[in-house]
Amino acid sequence: MLVVLQDLLSRVRAFEELAHSILARHEAAASRVITLEDTYGRLTGLNLHQDRLFREALKCIENELFRAAHVMAWAGFMDYLEEKLMSKYLGAINAVRPKWPIKTIEDLREQAPDYQIVNVSREVGLFTKTEEKAFLGLLNERNECAHPGSYSPALNETLGFVSKVLYRIGTLETKSYP
Repeated sequence: MLVVLQDLLSRVRAFEELAHSILARHEAAASRVITLEDTYGRLTGLNLHQDRLFREALKCIENELFRAAHVMAWAGFMDYLEEKLMSKYLGAINAVRPKWPIKTIEDLREQAPDYQIVNVSREVGLFTKTEEKAFLGLLNERNECAHPGSYSPALNETLGFVSKVLYRIGTLETKSYP
């Protein structure tokens, strides 16, 4: 009996995986979130807090809370970026921004808005100028979602945003301190 149940469960999982891969090709299918989760699952450098923020972003997408998904994904990215800066680039930050008395991650978060943190990331060598522009574009899109306005992203824009953020984290994971 147990073997029969295990076989049935295995077939159900295979069916579900195949159904998601087929449905993910359709523009409005919720199965596209599953595909995004696969991409997300390949990241290895996230801590528990960042993992939770990205999972909340995915839950927002599943519940069609697209503006909130942008905000949560950006929060996960910023936490990742701030951790990376503090672990490898603290001395460099203090050298290029001597008026910032940074000793802890909380100091960094209180001292500088996201825009300046992205800027200093390029200045200390973590980003190229092109990457900085890409991150500032993502920040602008996040700001449109976080503040009152007429911008109302749909599923495609939201999936694209989260996918770009996850891709950029993946590229940062491969970078080493100069």
